[in-house]
Amino acid sequence: MDNTDNLLFKISSPADLKKLEPIDLVKVSEELRQFIIDVISSNPGHFGASLGVVELTVALHYVFNTPYDKIIWDVGHQAYGHKILTGRRDIFHTNRKYKGISGFPKIAESEYDAFGTGHSSTSISAALGMAVAARQKGEKRHVVAVIGDGAMTAGQAFEGLNNAGAGNSDILVILNDNNMAIDPNVGALKEYLLDITTSRTYNRFKDKVWNFLGKVGKLGPDARTLAAQLEAGFKSTILDKSNLFEGMNFRYFGPIDGHDVMHLSRVLEDLKRIPGPKLLHCLTVKGKGFKQAEENQTAFHAPGKFDRKTGQFIISSDTDKGTPYNEIFGKTILELALKNDKIAGITPAMPTGCSLSLMMKELPERTFDVGIAEQHAVTFSAGLATQGMIPFCNIYSSFLQRAYDQVIHDVAIQNLHVVFCLDRAGLVGADGATHHGFFDIAFMRSIPNIVVAAPMDAIELRNMLYTAQLDKNNRPFSIRYPKGNCHLTDWKKPFRETEIGKARLISDGDDVAVLSLGHPGNDVAVVIKRLKEESISVAHWDMRFADPLDEETLHSVFKNFKNIITIEDGILKGGFGSAVIEFMADKGYNAKVRRLGIPDYFVEHGSQEELYRECGLDRAGIEKIIRESVGSPAVSRLH
Repeated sequence: MDNTDNLLFKISSPADLKKLEPIDLVKVSEELRQFIIDVISSNPGHFGASLGVVELTVALHYVFNTPYDKIIWDVGHQAYGHKILTGRRDIFHTNRKYKGISGFPKIAESEYDAFGTGHSSTSISAALGMAVAARQKGEKRHVVAVIGDGAMTAGQAFEGLNNAGAGNSDILVILNDNNMAIDPNVGALKEYLLDITTSRTYNRFKDKVWNFLGKVGKLGPDARTLAAQLEAGFKSTILDKSNLFEGMNFRYFGPIDGHDVMHLSRVLEDLKRIPGPKLLHCLTVKGKGFKQAEENQTAFHAPGKFDRKTGQFIISSDTDKGTPYNEIFGKTILELALKNDKIAGITPAMPTGCSLSLMMKELPERTFDVGIAEQHAVTFSAGLATQGMIPFCNIYSSFLQRAYDQVIHDVAIQNLHVVFCLDRAGLVGADGATHHGFFDIAFMRSIPNIVVAAPMDAIELRNMLYTAQLDKNNRPFSIRYPKGNCHLTDWKKPFRETEIGKARLISDGDDVAVLSLGHPGNDVAVVIKRLKEESISVAHWDMRFADPLDEETLHSVFKNFKNIITIEDGILKGGFGSAVIEFMADKGYNAKVRRLGIPDYFVEHGSQEELYRECGLDRAGIEKIIRESVGSPAVSRLH
């Protein structure tokens, strides 16, 4: 490929970008957008969000002195252009791959990544910390938080705004307003932003004030003060809602076109000279520059492989067959809700991702997308439960971490019948450490009064969802299931109530006992079938529940086996295996218990297969630990 005339391929760092003339930024933006399209079409990742901030990314690195000046990207999946401009262009093809670069900003990866941002709405708080530290150390550095893709809807963003405004800190918040998260934004903030965006009178006046301020700025501080007072007075008269950000002591600028890179650069240069907390409101289009992504923004948030010319999705012939667990949840919860009018569905901004969109379409009055607000989702569910509703609160496992206090304080202590449906449990793959859902078994089983369940397959998931709404004790109920497919073809069976705290025997045996929890039990079953051909006899129980444990089964296991293996796709510290060892110690048993699960470190990104292999949780790893337990070290033939 001849890159002689390609400006992007001459940029190895922001220092190279700064050598260009302002007019060249338009070409750089075009090339950067095309580079992202070319790479992501064949190496899947987040797509639309980064396309939407191409011009903003170029302008920021052109104007600010990074990495001395700090830019924080929130949510981090909009930072692909940032990575490409900061020395990672030639390795960008490794994005999200095993041992490659992360799909999110990561401090350990680059000095240009000021803060790791996998979960949303943390940027303003982090920026404030950096700005205060700079002030304490006497450093004249700029700190910029770029917050978008729905991240402004979360409470922490407003906590950060409130604190930053009160302290009169010198930070710039850039609101990347594309009216989207993964699904369309919801809530009053969306309507507010739409209101100030579409007020023609206000925006005409704003342009005049900007011109006026530019002229009077040369006349001294008194003239500037008078101009600012005039602006505030007219603004409150013309558009009374415009005081939201300014009521928090932020100077509000905009809205401006987030795709006019030259204008953005000039505005950012001006804002560098204005002290104190400032907010620049940029209007952008998610998926900008790729027609299909602009027209179908949800599908092109993270689309997988696609044809870069036609936008057609490419389905690989070796694609994992089966039905996604989230789809099984979505169809089942709708089926249950049609029969039980007390059921409500709640999700924090993930209706399509968790398949609650199916219920939302059929029963919109009982389905609630509350925005990126996990804490609110849990307490809102608690409020519904106090009035006899049965809320099914669907939150990705890693996102529930953000609402742990609410689970304890607002649900568990009050013994409210909230059903937590924890999607993406276990290792999720390419999203990496910020998104793996392997802590929930440990942190949920540590809370009194919560049922902690993990179905092994689709039929078990359906029956657990059915059982959760029937629970006569009206307890909090947690059901976890992985990202990926269930391979049962005939899974839509009539509902059967599951006895809470009761395991099921999958296969009998004499040499070793395997106690599995959740989806890994399927791989255990395959391994045991293979080992049976060598007369290795393995007993296997699908334990179903981490809390309450099936003590009757455990008593029988410890009385009859001296070699016991526990298997879970959760963190080993404090997880299901730990619960079994606690039982052994409390009841006075003595056996050799080996635990298989997620080791004591943050697992990085890669395919699910690669990561489960790394943790020894693939079939070969399971076979290895069984063979070691029975003294048969033959080489595995399983994959």
